[in-house]
Amino acid sequence: MENHQSHFETIYASNYSKVIRVCLGYVNGNEDLAKELTQEVFIKVWENLASFREDASIATWIYRITVNTCMLHFRKKKKENSGEITKQIEQTEEVSHASKEGQLEKMYACIDKLPQQQKAIILLELEGLPQKEIAKVVGLSHEAVRVRIHRIKNNLTKCVQHGSV
Repeated sequence: MENHQSHFETIYASNYSKVIRVCLGYVNGNEDLAKELTQEVFIKVWENLASFREDASIATWIYRITVNTCMLHFRKKKKENSGEITKQIEQTEEVSHASKEGQLEKMYACIDKLPQQQKAIILLELEGLPQKEIAKVVGLSHEAVRVRIHRIKNNLTKCVQHGSV
């Protein structure tokens, strides 16, 4: 048990910042919600660490748990209140485009409009995860991920500049 806890603490320390950044991307910068989701991710890691098969790297496995946890949160949230995300996007669009912070918020609002799989791909790309690892996480070929990243970036550029994906 002590070895399990020590192993988990090492994993937690080396992956916490990556997980919270991905969660922040999913929740449009809401730190409290991102921390809550990050906590859920690491609870799942703790509970399933003994069954980790090492088919992929531990980081890839944790990214997969992170993406699934965030997507599950939004599925539940969508059922509860489908209009809330639209309100957040409208509020974000009202933010001044003059500052970099405003541009960053606009970018996250544009990311928020993407379909779930595209959102996962771009958030992992922004996190700096190698594209081959992203392919493993989302279950696509490396070539498909490369093409999608290129298209997503083009769409995000248009969205930030003109307000539509």
